[in-house]
Amino acid sequence: MSSPIDRDVVIADTVHWMEKAVIGLNLCPFAKAVHVKKQVRYVVSEAETPEQLLEKLMEELQYLADADPEKVDTTLLIHPNVLTDFFDYNEFLDVADAALEDLGLDGFLQVASFHPDYQFADTDKNDIGNYTNRSPYPTLHLLREDSIDRAVEAFPDASEIFDKNIEKLEQLGHDGWDKLMEKP
Repeated sequence: MSSPIDRDVVIADTVHWMEKAVIGLNLCPFAKAVHVKKQVRYVVSEAETPEQLLEKLMEELQYLADADPEKVDTTLLIHPNVLTDFFDYNEFLDVADAALEDLGLDGFLQVASFHPDYQFADTDKNDIGNYTNRSPYPTLHLLREDSIDRAVEAFPDASEIFDKNIEKLEQLGHDGWDKLMEKP
């Protein structure tokens, strides 16, 4: 049995990460607008097994698909007690994609991935570039394809975001990242 979840702390930690790293470093130039407009839904799952998480993921995918985009544009499904091992989490992403297909939402929604131990293929686990996708807790980011398309239209150099993010993080370094993530 995992430790009890303090939802307020989990959400506060995630918002802190969003504001300091994702928005503060402009790792995702599309995040600020939905954050400011309060269109991000933060859901903390108490799932302790991948099966329980899959059930919650399917509920949240359907919720987002049915929600008014002006009220809820994107969802962060945070799951502190399951898939804490990055490699297990990474394997679960195939299950998440299959869930999109099963619900008939493939091409309408997509799932992006964030994890405290995120590691891109062919990188060392301590490579600072991995921090572009490192969140305080394992998190599945549910996004609308339409929102992504609009954001890419507004930011024509979207393909350069990843390289620019790596460059920013290399300049920041591990000490800079640690300092950035300190809580007041």
